[in-house]
Amino acid sequence: MSSEIKDLIVGILMVGGALMSLAAAIGLTRFPDLMSRMHAASKPQVLGLLLFLLAMAVQFESWALLPVLAVCWLFMLLTAPVSAHMIGRAGYRTKHLRPELLTIDELDDVVGRAQELLQAGAGTAAESDAGDPRVDDDPGEHPPAGSLDDDDAAGGTSRQVPEAQPGAVRGAEADTTTQGARRPGHSPEG
Repeated sequence: MSSEIKDLIVGILMVGGALMSLAAAIGLTRFPDLMSRMHAASKPQVLGLLLFLLAMAVQFESWALLPVLAVCWLFMLLTAPVSAHMIGRAGYRTKHLRPELLTIDELDDVVGRAQELLQAGAGTAAESDAGDPRVDDDPGEHPPAGSLDDDDAAGGTSRQVPEAQPGAVRGAEADTTTQGARRPGHSPEG
């Protein structure tokens, strides 16, 4: 293939990929609700990446590069719908959508039934977990015996700090115990 034709094909593919990326960016900033923005973020970027990868394949003319480009596009093809789905679920659960823009709300009945089941079972679940030593009912420090429940039999809490183990941090700067339990309001990363 001549150099001029190759450069023309690469240029067309690059401009097409850039236009798809631009369309995704404009859609993210201009569309009115979460569901429309989610669509704009996932659909054009997959095609845009494919066009960029095809431009790379034409430019470098190497068969060894094709599997790497194919894997790159495959991962994008697999992860973009999953991330869009998760964003959509989170937006629906947190009510970040405009119901008047939905034609059909298929999740409304399902969510309503799930909430009824949770409310009906809330009292029985709390009663069945009372006194279960495997349930951590307070975020305090835990004994080294392996039990998650650090309450003693009388109903009070035992605040015995486990013995220092090699590598364990003690003192005011310690955010976690040797068992890995966190104090409220502190992150283990520091």
